[in-house]
Amino acid sequence: MAAFGTCGPSTRHREGDLIKGAYNGSAIGTLVDRSTRFVILATVDDSSAEAVLEGFTRRLSTLPKALRKTLTYDQGNEMARHEELEKRVHLRVYFADPHSPWQRPTNENTNGLLRQYFPKGTDLSPYSQQYLTRVAEELNNRPRKSLGF
Repeated sequence: MAAFGTCGPSTRHREGDLIKGAYNGSAIGTLVDRSTRFVILATVDDSSAEAVLEGFTRRLSTLPKALRKTLTYDQGNEMARHEELEKRVHLRVYFADPHSPWQRPTNENTNGLLRQYFPKGTDLSPYSQQYLTRVAEELNNRPRKSLGF
């Protein structure tokens, strides 16, 4: 398990997380590029380590290897199988310090934007990967102040 590290702007480093649905019974995986803010959303059956491994493997595998360098995650139990994810998709997983969301600011901000589509208390299980991909596409084409609009 690697410690939190900083990343340069010219490489493809991602931050990951889950947004959880009603009563933590459903979730959507979020993967955000630290420099371009490019969002990838992943269906996950639940917030278990197995579901996150499968969902993140499925989505990260669609990217060219050059765009899979690192993934920084929080200390959640859902990343317990991070070593398998590293082997499957050829990237390094780093963990932010506990209770330090400022070490993953891009993902925290993106999750806030996603709550416009998936309000807290919503059951997230009915959303298909196709729908999540459309939401991500809409966010990816949205003008952002941080990117000079």
